[in-house]
Parts: sequence; structure tokens; C-alpha cells
Amino acid sequence: MKLATLKNGTRDGQLVVVSKDLKTAVAVTHIASTMQTALDNWDTVSMHLQATYHALNIGQLDDVIAFDAKDCESPLPRAFQWADGSAYVNHVELVRKARGAEMPESFWTDPLMYQGGSDDFIGPMDDIQLPSDEWGIDFEGEIAVVTGDVSMGVSAQEAGNHVRLLMLVNDVSLRGLIPGELAKGFGFFQSKPASSFSPVAVTPDELGDCWHDFKVHLPLLSSFNGKAFGKPEAGQDMTFNFGELIAHAAKTRNLKAGAIIGSGTVSNKQGTEHGTSIDEGGVGYSCIAEVRMIETIRDGKPSTGFMKFGDRVRIEMLDENGNSIFGAIDQQVREYQA
Repeated sequence: MKLATLKNGTRDGQLVVVSKDLKTAVAVTHIASTMQTALDNWDTVSMHLQATYHALNIGQLDDVIAFDAKDCESPLPRAFQWADGSAYVNHVELVRKARGAEMPESFWTDPLMYQGGSDDFIGPMDDIQLPSDEWGIDFEGEIAVVTGDVSMGVSAQEAGNHVRLLMLVNDVSLRGLIPGELAKGFGFFQSKPASSFSPVAVTPDELGDCWHDFKVHLPLLSSFNGKAFGKPEAGQDMTFNFGELIAHAAKTRNLKAGAIIGSGTVSNKQGTEHGTSIDEGGVGYSCIAEVRMIETIRDGKPSTGFMKFGDRVRIEMLDENGNSIFGAIDQQVREYQA
């Protein structure tokens, strides 16, 4: 099934069930008023939400409204946990190679993960507002899962069975601030402003055979200022699946229902040492930094600039019939006005 959160003037918005074709929706206040309430009571309410989804798709419901992603918050407007991994080690390897750093062998067996800010996500069609565009603004196309309750020390197989929902992510990064923060030894903070998620969150069964091994086996599409930028296959070159990422997050702590675990930037090797842009016949990239890394490796310096005020990014995933699964993240960078 497909779920979304509509803006209604409250912090956590209103939960709605969305039709498979993303054209209509229906409020489900009588079942769960918010996404977090649904996740807190998943074993009780999910069957009722699923029944509503079925009835909506076959036209049996009254009080149906037109669905418009512009009316959406992120599915969880705020969350108890947002932990982003780096499952595509190809991306990590390129980052380090571009700055002449060796990659520890442990990165292939032990996932990287950071804890992001989860109290203020950006709506999927809302502007990315920042005080300056001199900080190296970048988008990062990713996939994320939302979990139920997960116990500390869970195995990777058990952890994967706790996936309740999947979403797309734009994990906004300020590349110019990252080196100084990492040099302090305490990790990201100012360099990772608010992230945004797709208008719709879907249950794993919506992906059919494209969800297996706790991976999504479909291309993640991104465009930058209206031009195709990336279409890497999300199930390819994913060193750590979502079961492994969740288990990593839960090694020393419990995760509560509504925890969001990200995949990190989707990245393919494409059969070459550095990968290839769409213009060159490859699958492209899911962030500007990766292009700049490759330019640095090939040419000695980067030539592609980061995002400036007025630039637009779009991130989407289509099913095998060309239909949007999650709706699109479609955002413009704007100067923040206090």
C-alpha cells in the first residue's frame, strides 16, 4: 500500500492512504491520524489501512480527494531516528580517492553510518532554503526504509523483516563544510541540513519482485535543472543491504517504530574504473560530488559546480511499466529568509 502525510497546519500532518496510480487519496483518521501513530500500532492498524487501500483502488470509497504531492509533508514530518548509512562503497571509495586517501579494508565489511537531524524534514516539493550558496550545496539521491520496533543485537535477517515502509531521499549536503567538521573527529552536523523524502511511502509488497534480498532492484532517477543526471540501479553494487544496515544501527541500541535508515548515495561502478555520465552512455550519478570526484581523478581538478540559488533537483523511481512508485522529490534551492 501507499501512504502519505498531508499538510494540515499541525506538526505531524494528516495520514492518508494514496491510490496505486498516485491520483487519489482518502483520510484515515478513524484508523490512525498520523504516520507515527500508524507505525506505533502497526500490527493492529496495518490490515485496516490495507483494506482501505484496496477499496480506494477499486473505487469503492466516498470522500476521496485528488492527490497532489505539493500538499505533502515528508511521510514522517519529523522522526525519532534518522540514521544514514553508506551502503554503496563505490561512492565512498571515489570520495577518498579524489582526495588521495586510502580506503580502509574494513569499509567493505563494516558499514559507515551517521545520525542525522530528524526533527525538521523538508516537504518533497518544498524549497531547500539555506543562508548561503557558497557552502557547496549538493543533493544525494538515496533510498530509505522505515522500521517497526527493532531489538538491540538483532541479526541482519531478522532486521530486514522489520522494514515497514520504503521512501526515496534527498540527503542534502553542504560539501564545503564537511572537511572542517570531519577534521574535528565528531562527524557531520552543520554540513548536513534538513533532508527530504518522497511524497509517498510504500510497503515492500508494492515493489513486487523488485524487492528481494532486502534491496530495491530498480533505477533511481535524478535530474538537475531539467537534465537527466543519474539512473543507477539501486540493487547493484549495494554492498550492505537494508537488513545489514538496520542490524548495524541496532548493534548497541534498540530502534523504536518510525526509525528511518538510509542507504547512502546510490552509486554504480558501471563496469569502468570511475563510472560514466548519462551523456557518455553510462548510468550517471546521484550527487554532484561524485561527478567532481571523477573530474578530479581524471583531470586533476573538478569543473562541475555545486548547486546555486535557483537550481532544481528531481528524484524519482519508476516501476517496470514506467509508473512513478513514490511520487517525485522536486525541489528548488532558495535563499533562506529568517
